[in-house]
Amino acid sequence: MDFLNFSLIDLIDIILVAAIIYIIFRWIRGSSAMNIFIAIIMLFLARVVAMAVNMRMMSALLGAILDVGAISIIVIFQPELRRFLNNMGRTAGNNTLIRKLMRRRQAEGLDVDTVSEIVLAVKRMASEMTGALIVIRRKDNLQSIMATGDAIDAKVSQRLIRNLFFKNSPLHDGAMVIGDNRILAARCTLPITDRLDIPASYGMRHKAALGLAEQCDATVIVVSEETGHVTLVEGSEVTRIESSNVLKLKLLNQ
Repeated sequence: MDFLNFSLIDLIDIILVAAIIYIIFRWIRGSSAMNIFIAIIMLFLARVVAMAVNMRMMSALLGAILDVGAISIIVIFQPELRRFLNNMGRTAGNNTLIRKLMRRRQAEGLDVDTVSEIVLAVKRMASEMTGALIVIRRKDNLQSIMATGDAIDAKVSQRLIRNLFFKNSPLHDGAMVIGDNRILAARCTLPITDRLDIPASYGMRHKAALGLAEQCDATVIVVSEETGHVTLVEGSEVTRIESSNVLKLKLLNQ
């Protein structure tokens, strides 16, 4: 019954473990990995209880299951692990000292003319039910995303944006990437989110926007081809845009 000897270190240990479990819970909440995580926690708690009451065979069996499953867990949680490490690195990169040491590039800001052209294009495409996926680059350079599409490097204009997303255009599929007040690439492929808590009304463009926003600090504008609704995606936040003025203010205030 040694487990009844409770000390301050034990309390700190429990608090730290609870904090880690809470962070992981928030990290994978709404994803397909949630049920697997709950099962792992149940197995771990069962092993702790078995060890506490000196059930050696049961403890050894559960320990073997957890040990053998470690590699499988890494494989299963690979998207979540990548997202977590990416977010942790981005947070560390925002630290002033670390940013100076790494000479991390500053977040890009769009000038008023560029924002106006984007807003005009989005407004027209929404009224015409033209689907669009526009990625606004910030600190992350998005080279791996742009490599999946075609390089453009053109001045941002509402006519060019609309022409690129016109349904008969060879570049209308996929996403457009805008950075440094230029259209950098088009027809780019974005990762798809594995979240299960998104509305059924969201199509593949919304899932792709969420998938990218989960992995980097980019802002993504989605124009629905079915409804003409405009959505702004930043991180895990999805905002329905009701007017052009709201969209303009959000893009200027990034």
